[in-house]
Amino acid sequence: MRVIFMGTPDFAVGTLEALIQVGHDVCLAVTQPDKPKGRGKEMQFTPVKEAAEKHGIPVYQPVKVRQPECVAELRGYKADVIVVVAFGQILPKEILDMTPYGCINVHASLLPKYRGAAPIQWSILCGEEVTGVTTMQMDEGLDTGDMILKSEVLITEEETGESLHDKLAAAGAALCVETLEALKDGTAVFEHQGESPTPYAKMLHKKMGNIDWSQPAVQIERLVRGLNSWPSAYTHWGDKVLKIWRAKAVPQEEKACTAAPGTVLEVGKDCFTVQTGEGILRISELQIPGKKRMETSAFLRGYTLETGTLFTCGS
Repeated sequence: MRVIFMGTPDFAVGTLEALIQVGHDVCLAVTQPDKPKGRGKEMQFTPVKEAAEKHGIPVYQPVKVRQPECVAELRGYKADVIVVVAFGQILPKEILDMTPYGCINVHASLLPKYRGAAPIQWSILCGEEVTGVTTMQMDEGLDTGDMILKSEVLITEEETGESLHDKLAAAGAALCVETLEALKDGTAVFEHQGESPTPYAKMLHKKMGNIDWSQPAVQIERLVRGLNSWPSAYTHWGDKVLKIWRAKAVPQEEKACTAAPGTVLEVGKDCFTVQTGEGILRISELQIPGKKRMETSAFLRGYTLETGTLFTCGS
């Protein structure tokens, strides 16, 4: 098939590479404009732009995809299908209906669950045991188009947002290839979504990572795993912001604990434990300002953390 590919972040690159590998003619890659990054504010290519240029594919970066000139540009490529993976802009009807096979989206959830911008992280935050990817025929709604194929992915007890991202990116790439084959040979079956049984997977922001120690340990552990690697979970230790990268909820004896949530209960060689609103959280990897991520054992060799220390939400 002759394909226009629309995508921006790392999650989309695997699908682009897979389409090229199986022989589809990717005639254009459409991605978000380059943005300044880092202290030097140098302009940085999107991951999809880097991948497309590596393969000699033309790149188009419209500021607003709804502009008439953008619609005209895309129409000029006379593609059979448009594949959309985490592009980052809402497509107008003129683009949705532009090609014979329309716009096919790879979404990182088992739709209709977790429609929205951050389905990967929210599946962990909400305690799901299974997630996956869905291909759908896009319509004018937000992730509401008819579903075509699904692929399930298990969420392990140690799963982080980063590790699940990589699993789902690979699953999505394979599913997209399978979907285009089904479209081409006429075997694709389209299924209406219906109502979503889960909340909208809203975009992540940094303040979400501020740990509320009055929450149950299980919920805080999910926060730590789900927001790893961005924006990360954190707490306040005096005037320092302490990022928590790995933690485990631990059962607590039934007898009442008088320690306030956020209190350090025990400090060992390799870890320390913190009282939560329900249960205990064992911290095994963290980061302090100006330092790299480290095992808690390394942190405790360089810093003194006393039993009774209180972590807070800050001001």
